[in-house]
Amino acid sequence: MAQVTLDPTAAAWRATASHTLSDIPRRSAGRHPDKLAVIDDATGAQVTFRELDRLVDAAAAAAQRAGVRPGDVVALLSRNCWQLAVLPFATARAGAILAPINFLLSAEEVAAAIALAKPRALIVEEHLIDVAQAALDLAEAQGAVGAGTLRVGIVPGQRAARHGWGDLGEWFAEKRAPEPVTLADTDVVRLMFTSGTEARPKAVRLTSRSLMWQYMSTTVSGSMAPTDVDLHFMPLYHCAQLDVFLIPDIYLGATSVILASAGPARIFGAIERHGVDKMFATPSKWIELLRSPAFSSERLAGLRKGYYGAAAMPVPVLRELAERLPGLRLWNFYGQTEMSPAASILPPEDQLVYPGSAGQPALNVEMAILDPRDRPMPTGQVGEIAFRSPHACAGYLDDPEGTAELFRGGWLHTGDQGYRSESGRYYFVDRVKDTVNVGGEKVASREVEEVVYRLEAVQEVAVIGVPDARFGQAVAAVVVPRQGVALTCQDVVRHTRAHLAAFKCPKHVVVVDTLPKNASGKILKRELRQQWGTLGAETAV
Repeated sequence: MAQVTLDPTAAAWRATASHTLSDIPRRSAGRHPDKLAVIDDATGAQVTFRELDRLVDAAAAAAQRAGVRPGDVVALLSRNCWQLAVLPFATARAGAILAPINFLLSAEEVAAAIALAKPRALIVEEHLIDVAQAALDLAEAQGAVGAGTLRVGIVPGQRAARHGWGDLGEWFAEKRAPEPVTLADTDVVRLMFTSGTEARPKAVRLTSRSLMWQYMSTTVSGSMAPTDVDLHFMPLYHCAQLDVFLIPDIYLGATSVILASAGPARIFGAIERHGVDKMFATPSKWIELLRSPAFSSERLAGLRKGYYGAAAMPVPVLRELAERLPGLRLWNFYGQTEMSPAASILPPEDQLVYPGSAGQPALNVEMAILDPRDRPMPTGQVGEIAFRSPHACAGYLDDPEGTAELFRGGWLHTGDQGYRSESGRYYFVDRVKDTVNVGGEKVASREVEEVVYRLEAVQEVAVIGVPDARFGQAVAAVVVPRQGVALTCQDVVRHTRAHLAAFKCPKHVVVVDTLPKNASGKILKRELRQQWGTLGAETAV
């Protein structure tokens, strides 16, 4: 057998050819040192690209001094703020993995995410420290994490002091340079939590390779430019706002305005104050903005680029946007977390020509409609939407079975049903996975069902999605009480609100005698959707 000789220049070559998440701030600072990278509308903080790179170095070095090692997970729980533009790069530069957590979750749900990710450190804004501390206590009591988790507060105050949390500001004040870390583009730099068909959370493993290719695809297919002034008000724990917009802006050298609150008046004010000409919002948020008394075509005349995704945009709303904001060009981005996340794009010129379409594959993406045996479906026939692309994630954390299913047959399976039209455009039809899409937030039906089943008065429950004028879909629970036991709709709602985030709780509850089932005893949710799909205000709770 021939002996393999290691190339002594391999390490030097890897360093020379590095193109990872941690490289972005340094390279952008080299091109645009004095240009504003980030503006925090709430605090007035302004960060140039040169200062951003310095803050990334400081936080990376401080994390290392605190004991964060390559491969460690750093969890993050925070609303939007300028610090969230630093941390994704700082953790990568330290060789660590950032895991943003939905700040709307209950302590019980945050504990489940912590138990899965097992973070070495947890960085939390002051407002959420009580929730985070309760979640850590739960995870420690369950033996999921040890008591040595680093706890760091973003602008800490009385809550942080009460629980003994540190100060992220001290990390940013670090003067020493970080220890060099060799980071391959296939190393995991991010965990993003997603709701699938299981009650337990999934953590999607993203690498620099998947993210960097996705940044290239979105910047090109989305016509993004260094001259953009982009407003970020959708939550940055979500990969759409973080990885389709904020980090590509920093990659390109555009200016990002970060907004902590997503109220219409605040959004309109920020657009005027900062000369914003670009922004992303879910369809439900675009509708909210249009319906706001504060809406004014004149106030928003400077908007040139608008993006939507995470749910379908109603065609009447597309037409209204075109009429009231004639200077605005719209893009529809379709994808999922496992694709880092954008995968297909409908450009401005196609919005009213192919309304409701998910568009065509983005640059660097191959798209297909597959049958149950993973064979391509003919044009016009409904099958599962699947992708091949360097955007693809590195699978799920500690879930080999789920990962194998995700990549079955050499395709990334989305769990979404759709079809390809004669025009070559793709259309989303329904979800194979049993989820409810509440304003872009995916809610696993089984997760809600498991919580409802904890009520002793419940015999059976089925959770479905029903149409909602504001959020696209709402959660509805169809419940069968135990014989001889009283159960009200309010009982179900109070119980779920004690254990779940508000957006996951049923907006509609129906108490019935039986649930429809097939011969094998499986609940027929299709029949429930047909029966209860037009739930009105009289059943809302």
